[in-house]
Amino acid sequence: MAVAAATALAAPLLLSASSASAHNGPDPARDAAKLSKKLVKEASGKDAYKHLKKFQAIADSAGGHRAAGSLGHDASTAYVYSLLKKAGYDVSYDTFEFTYIETQAETLKVTAPTPRDSEVKAMSYTKSTPKGGIEAALAVVPVDATTGCEPTDYAAGAFTGKIALIQRGGCDFATKQQMAAGAGAVAAIVSNNTEGALSGTLGDPAAARIPTGGVTQAEGAKLAAEAAAGPVTVSLDIRQLQEKRTTRNVIAETRGGNAANTVMLGSHLDSVTAGAGINDNASGSAGLLEVALELAKSREKPANKVRFAWWSAEELGLLGAEDYVQGLSPEQAAQIKLYLNFDMIASPNFGQFVYDGDDSDGVGAGPGPEGSAQLEKGITDFLDSRDYPHEGTDFSGRSDYGPFIEVGIPSGGTFTGAEGIKTEAQAAKFGGEAGVAYDPCYHAACDNLDNINKEAFDVNIDVIANAVGQYAHDLSPLTASAKTAASAKAERTGADGDTGVGASNAHEHESRA
Repeated sequence: MAVAAATALAAPLLLSASSASAHNGPDPARDAAKLSKKLVKEASGKDAYKHLKKFQAIADSAGGHRAAGSLGHDASTAYVYSLLKKAGYDVSYDTFEFTYIETQAETLKVTAPTPRDSEVKAMSYTKSTPKGGIEAALAVVPVDATTGCEPTDYAAGAFTGKIALIQRGGCDFATKQQMAAGAGAVAAIVSNNTEGALSGTLGDPAAARIPTGGVTQAEGAKLAAEAAAGPVTVSLDIRQLQEKRTTRNVIAETRGGNAANTVMLGSHLDSVTAGAGINDNASGSAGLLEVALELAKSREKPANKVRFAWWSAEELGLLGAEDYVQGLSPEQAAQIKLYLNFDMIASPNFGQFVYDGDDSDGVGAGPGPEGSAQLEKGITDFLDSRDYPHEGTDFSGRSDYGPFIEVGIPSGGTFTGAEGIKTEAQAAKFGGEAGVAYDPCYHAACDNLDNINKEAFDVNIDVIANAVGQYAHDLSPLTASAKTAASAKAERTGADGDTGVGASNAHEHESRA
């Protein structure tokens, strides 16, 4: 503590005192262009990689992960805090209580008529089975637009004492398992409605009624086909440690700058308990940290206050960001003019996705709050200027921008893909391998230093640097016509054949629906 405080006195003066200006009077656009150019030049994936190495070393020394509420996460926050404090930022811990979870078992086996092993992912905050699991007949919920969301989906007596197989979609996972429990089911298996593994959350321990896990679309279809041919018995073993713990976000902001015009950027620092989480999301955290340090070294004082956040417990349902936003007064929320989120920016089989602020892709959720379209355009214009291809991705609410959108703060950011499968068109556009997940190690032990695409990492750090430089001095792009932003995107779509296929590849961290 004392060392950190003393070191801060020697930090760059730009964060606490006005810098000398070589020109007469402020020119926000000129200052923004100058700072953006400098930050893009100085911030690099090569420099940020040292932070990835540190996060890996922390995980290696702390049980293999950096999950919220663990020693690995505490050490990660201390590392970020100390570097930012030394750089001259006002830094604080935002501490909150949450329910820590650690999955102890997640197995699924078909025991009859033809025994075979399957794979299942325990839902966050699920009820646990007894040790060794439960064995019961499988009962399939009929598929419609809201499968398993209403009591009428469950025929009287058909699910009593059985394990319900429910297709994803139409309502959140908590509702599905609650409806199944009400019909007498002893457990629930939710099958994905798109390619890739299904990681889900029930949102809160109080919502849990029965043991619940997720399976892939292919496995769900296979189980349903087997059940259609005759009785199927399965054994499900899902057990999860759950206990109250505290964890902390790291919040750092420039000492100067107009607080009424606060520019905010964030990434989540926690991993899942399965591994070190180097792509998910040490990558976004390291990129954000590197740009923040370069801003401190730039020796210019931003006109606007710039605030950086490293969130905790994102993997459990955006808990850190939600706690922060819920703690803002209306006046404090109004001061935040934009929020940019960077979650998984170095996926090994990456796609370059930009959050669809204007909903011009027409997929999933609608547009973000007013100003989100312009944030998207700012990122895509920068990528276009460097001839770097990109696609839209939906505001699914499944990363830390969600709480900001809920209170009307313009939001955006980038993402390079999780468990979604790369298409042939995307492989032609971005490189990589079609038919393979953007991140085959998503939420797995192999998400380590070998699970990073350095090209994507570097490009997205440039995106962060450009945005920080732009909005640190000049917010006028946020007042540009939303129609202009949408029209520009429509023109690009027609010109390069981008059909927005990336829009369904939103980061589905422990998604609730």
